[in-house]
Amino acid sequence: MNSANIPNVIRNYINGEWVSSSSDEFLDIINPATGDVISQTPLSTSEEFNSAVQTAKDAFPSWRRTPPVVRARYFFKLKDLMEKNFEDLSRILTMENGKTLIESKGSVRRGIENVEVACGMPTTMQGDSLEDIAEGIDCTVFRQPMGVFGCITPFNFPAMVPLWFFPCAVACGNTFVVKPSEQTPLSQIRIFELVEEAGFPPGVINLVNGDKECANAMLDHPEIKGVSFVGSSHVAAYVYRRASENGKRVQALGGAKNFSIVMPDADIDKTVAALTDSAFGCAGERCLATAIVLAVGDVYDELKGKLVDAAKGLKVGNGLDESVTMGPVISAEHKERVIGYIEQGVKEGAQLLLDGRDIRVGDHPNGFYVGPTIFDNITPEMVIAKEEIFGPVLGIMRVESLDEALDIIHGNEYGNASSIFTTSGAAARKFRHEVGISMLGINIGIAAPMAFFMFGGSRGSFFGDLKAYGRDGVEFYTEKRVVIERWF
Repeated sequence: MNSANIPNVIRNYINGEWVSSSSDEFLDIINPATGDVISQTPLSTSEEFNSAVQTAKDAFPSWRRTPPVVRARYFFKLKDLMEKNFEDLSRILTMENGKTLIESKGSVRRGIENVEVACGMPTTMQGDSLEDIAEGIDCTVFRQPMGVFGCITPFNFPAMVPLWFFPCAVACGNTFVVKPSEQTPLSQIRIFELVEEAGFPPGVINLVNGDKECANAMLDHPEIKGVSFVGSSHVAAYVYRRASENGKRVQALGGAKNFSIVMPDADIDKTVAALTDSAFGCAGERCLATAIVLAVGDVYDELKGKLVDAAKGLKVGNGLDESVTMGPVISAEHKERVIGYIEQGVKEGAQLLLDGRDIRVGDHPNGFYVGPTIFDNITPEMVIAKEEIFGPVLGIMRVESLDEALDIIHGNEYGNASSIFTTSGAAARKFRHEVGISMLGINIGIAAPMAFFMFGGSRGSFFGDLKAYGRDGVEFYTEKRVVIERWF
């Protein structure tokens, strides 16, 4: 499959083979920029999912015994294939999700970086040892793979997010089942074609398309050792509860309401550029998007005007047009949801500085477009200040001090990301020390950690213990063994 040759109905990848689902239920895959149906996703049954798990279970003993350095070589091959198919992967992602091409390229690049980290697993997976913990006694700690893992991934980063999980898990010696978003599975299908081309043994990595039935099968299956999830906080809490009740490890990454603080000493022009990208990039459909700007003191008026001017300068349209700087939201239903929040904000008394409800894209009248939207006069009690909108809607609040800004952040249930814009080291340190959020930006609008660190929020934005990828990923996908030995 490539961007010019997408099948009418996609298939599952089980035991090293592409197989058609036996389900008679299908979901249309719609290009959100045009409203056109470009393929269909089968809503596979729990029995089909269970078949994939059995395949992965059968493949595990041999794959576990494969030396880590040999396992890593498969990921070197996969990385090379992804580089060779980089442009086409990006185009497929734009077609299924609506991102601009430059946003899709950034997402695919981040995915490749996770594959790169998996290539280093022979080093990353190493344990610890100490000689003579007592006279003549040595102690060694080593990590072992556990079996079959799975992930349930979202529509907004369909190429990248599965790559947060399965490269790390599989390089550690586990086998894996991916359930991609049923709305945006095409880029993952293309990646699995490259997995096949890279020569991974049958059953080591599998893909099953489906909806809640497949997801629940993963949460319940006794052979699944752990589940990785990204999505809304409501669903993340459900995934965490159901999977953990079944004795599984869980890392469930939820939603967000991200605040950015702008201090009076900030570099305004650079701050505006960063905030515009953060709030409206990917049409606001990312868990690291700035949702509320807390403008401290006199910076408020200048910042407000420049943010509105910058947002007005964005070109909304089909992301395949390289001149476009903001694409559509994912679906007609989601468009109505975002518009509903805008209308809620108006009812609550917030002032619309920029209204994106009536935007029209002439070439694509059936696309799911919401223009950049900016609210002023927001208060912390408003729904639009508390709930995740997941669209191109930005709110501005004036606060009198950094302490007031921190209090507002502390009062919100979410804890995914937060940023401060300042030239003061003292203000930056106070923010870092007191804000209580997991992913922090200092003069950075999108606080996205690189693949060799870890990714995940706090409070209502994360359910679990170990975060995604980096060293936390290795810890999540392995069990540590301690050997204490004496020889006579």
